Amino acid sequence: MGRNLPLPIQIVLGGFLLYLSYCCLLFLLQRQMVFPRAQAGKGVGAPPVPGLDVIWLDMPFGKVEAWFLPPQLKEEPAPVVIFAHGNTELIDIWPGKLQGFTRLGMGLLLVEYPGYGRSEGSPSQQTITETFIAAYDTLVARKDVDPSRIVLFGRSLGGGAVCALAARRPSAALILMSTFTSIRALAVRRLVPGFVVLDAFDNLSVVSSYAGPVLVVHGKRDGLIPHTHGGALSRAAPQGRLITYEAGHNTMPPSWDVFWQDVEAFLRHTGMIRAG
Repeated sequence: MGRNLPLPIQIVLGGFLLYLSYCCLLFLLQRQMVFPRAQAGKGVGAPPVPGLDVIWLDMPFGKVEAWFLPPQLKEEPAPVVIFAHGNTELIDIWPGKLQGFTRLGMGLLLVEYPGYGRSEGSPSQQTITETFIAAYDTLVARKDVDPSRIVLFGRSLGGGAVCALAARRPSAALILMSTFTSIRALAVRRLVPGFVVLDAFDNLSVVSSYAGPVLVVHGKRDGLIPHTHGGALSRAAPQGRLITYEAGHNTMPPSWDVFWQDVEAFLRHTGMIRAG
């Protein structure tokens, strides 16, 4: 920096160089930040759930794991929920937490991300989208699945995964928990220009053109993905509905009993499960 420059200009230039270094560092590290798979570990494998089907998807970048849990109430063909988890999680932790779907007579497909757990490859918007499309195509080919009643459910980063799938394959309804409008919007909030983002996951544009019902659930005290994102998603969806809980990002839902009551009401109202 030239010593002959006035001090205010030196300060401005110094601040700009620091900001440029900050942006470059985030650009280089962004995939480790968006997909911190090391924090998720390798998991423990499939639990002893009756009828659980372990599926290995053959992708160009390697094999990716998925689990299909059949409905407890027999109805064939049955509606199915395709679930995508958060960025520090694995499918391993979700069979017990999401058994409410199987109790309601719905199948449940848990799809892992490439590079997570026991799955091969590396996570990115492209590889995750390709994986979920392959999982969807495998699912709807089953005779025990009703392809007209596929519900997509994403939590946090998983909202990006299911919205990307919703843009490429038909589904009957969408559930988004603690989900962002886009990664670019989160980056801008951290003073990073959106154009440096490699994996945008533009959920807002997807829900804006999504024809089916969309249920958005978000914590009022979410410090990671602000509640305003949930509000924007619900308003953008032609058939959007927002449910707000008194919770942070990692304490959602604060009550599983209340959550299942809300979800069941949504599924019955939209015809995903039989009225009863």
